[in-house]
Amino acid sequence: MARSIQPIGKSTEAADPPISEGSYETIHPEGDRRLGDRREDERLTGVRKLLSVLGPGLITGAADDDPSGVGTYAQAGAQTGYGYLWTSLITYPLATAVQSMCARIGQTSGEGLAATIKRYYPKAVLYPIVLLLIAANTFNAGADLSAIAAGINLLFPIPMLVLIPPIAVALILLQVFAKYPLINRIFKWLCLALLAYIATAIFSGADWGAVAKGTFIPHVPRSKEGIGLLIAILGTTISPYLFFWQTSQEVEEEKEKGEDTVAERRGTTRREVADRKLDVALGMLASEIVMYFIILTTAATLHADGKTNISSAAEAASALKPLLGSGAVWCWAIGIIGAGLLAIPVLTGSVGYAVAEVFDWREGLDENPRRAKGFYGVIIASTLIGMLFNYIGLNPIKALVYSAILNGITAPPLLLLIMLLANRRSVMGRFTNSAWSNICGWTCFVLMSAAAIAYFVTIFV
Repeated sequence: MARSIQPIGKSTEAADPPISEGSYETIHPEGDRRLGDRREDERLTGVRKLLSVLGPGLITGAADDDPSGVGTYAQAGAQTGYGYLWTSLITYPLATAVQSMCARIGQTSGEGLAATIKRYYPKAVLYPIVLLLIAANTFNAGADLSAIAAGINLLFPIPMLVLIPPIAVALILLQVFAKYPLINRIFKWLCLALLAYIATAIFSGADWGAVAKGTFIPHVPRSKEGIGLLIAILGTTISPYLFFWQTSQEVEEEKEKGEDTVAERRGTTRREVADRKLDVALGMLASEIVMYFIILTTAATLHADGKTNISSAAEAASALKPLLGSGAVWCWAIGIIGAGLLAIPVLTGSVGYAVAEVFDWREGLDENPRRAKGFYGVIIASTLIGMLFNYIGLNPIKALVYSAILNGITAPPLLLLIMLLANRRSVMGRFTNSAWSNICGWTCFVLMSAAAIAYFVTIFV
């Protein structure tokens, strides 16, 4: 059955009729522009081909290593040594599978995650998830603003509270007034900042025998603190805001090609799915490599030196100075600053997408601010409220704890909905989950659900 294409002039995406169960089939006639795009891509080879594929998946993977995540990984290495290196091997296939599902949902539905959930499930299911996302991301954005300021303060003696407002304003201006292609290019360059964490590992003097043991022999925690740390690693690596961002970026990519309505964006090709799968796999691989080397570096230095109480990425950088020299501080500070500048727009942007889709507002980083006031208003409000948390006495570490709790509550029901959508033919057509995707996806759901339960058990029992 050929898909029907709505006129370009149709104004509201919400007016697109729901797709009936089992009715979806993607057919691309010879004159379809997507086939032209595919032929153009096929002329690219080698490195040029790889670079053309990298996009939303790479950016999402890099945003996963935000300053709060770096602080969590540094704490894991400082407290337990090499004991948690194995977690990167477990989280990589799980995170990759989930992010690939989110990408395919965006590619096939032509809508963001919140809009797709709303189309097929009751609003009562979606509203609590979006509220939790707003709270968790705003807390996290506030903590990451503080981390960027702390990173700059490590290099230049400027008070953190002086730095936070201009950083927040600069990020708001970027999101509101820059066009999506420029934002995309800036985000790709910011990904390079994460290489700084790998550089420090080279000079860490690691015990490679212990590294191999920590990598391939899982350390199962038995203490309350150990369980809490394992839960934190899972929560900061497989985060709900990444699900919303990944899906919405697929929509942005199609809008950039001129597909302005949901009906035009609905459907995809095998080549597009394969390209994004590679993009996501490489993005999450980069994320997990950075995670691995952060744990390795802090294990080889801070843990070995008896410094086991690290509460933030900036504190870890300061502690590394007497052990690895000022070069390590520069590397880590650059990593903190770059990761924060990348992560905050992803955090606040995912909130903007989710809220706009709930209320059928115009949304998108390429929209005119006057036409998408609600979308940009949410981004601005989330950034400014996060900024204010640093001036009302809320400790950044407590903000991260609150966001971790909220993410722990949000992740399991959201993962369940993603799994149901990714296996629903009326949404995915022929691109429903493979057996491997289902194994990884359901395993992730079970692990995150168990982690959420265990988190509350460690608090209240």
